[in-house]
Amino acid sequence: MKSITFWFDPISPYAYLAFERLPVALEGLSYEVRYRPVLFAALLKHWGQKGPAEIEPKRAWTFRQVHWWAHQHAIPIDTPQRHPFNPLAHLRLLVACGGAAGEPNRYVCETVLRDLWRGGADPNDAARLAALTALLAPPLDPNSDAVKAILRANGDAALAAGVFGVPTMQVDGRLFWGADSLSMLAASLRGDPWFDGPAWEREGRPREGILRG
Repeated sequence: MKSITFWFDPISPYAYLAFERLPVALEGLSYEVRYRPVLFAALLKHWGQKGPAEIEPKRAWTFRQVHWWAHQHAIPIDTPQRHPFNPLAHLRLLVACGGAAGEPNRYVCETVLRDLWRGGADPNDAARLAALTALLAPPLDPNSDAVKAILRANGDAALAAGVFGVPTMQVDGRLFWGADSLSMLAASLRGDPWFDGPAWEREGRPREGILRG
């Protein structure tokens, strides 16, 4: 059985779509998933990038594409009333629900992601967040130092693995980034011989080129 690490931040619509689509994309395969919440903004800061929603034309395209993709795959989606929003409270809730390991199960992830990406409500509404917390009843206090430390450690581990965006699926030392990489992930898990050929390593090597200062 393969173990897949699913790095995600609930702020990302692609993380929501990949989460919803994952069981269909990997149907018939034997695998387990470890869900690892990570702060997307910290990844962006480390790699010197802006988020898609911080560049207006890219933001507009992102949500058009997201809704088209959801339409194609019959996944309900409503853009939250505010986006981007501060996802820290939801990330800490996810981690707190995962106990000492900080790894929430699929039910918890589904509940949080659907709360954010269905209905079009305000993600940072205090009453809604309180109701969500009460529903999930996490064994740890989401605002505790222990939970904050686990979330930071998740970020450090993601960066050490080379994660630069969300969602990223990690398996057998390989990273598969984005909802549109699910078919590639499935092919890898099914033993497609391409992954044992020269292309994966060759195309991942640095090349000479012009770099912006």
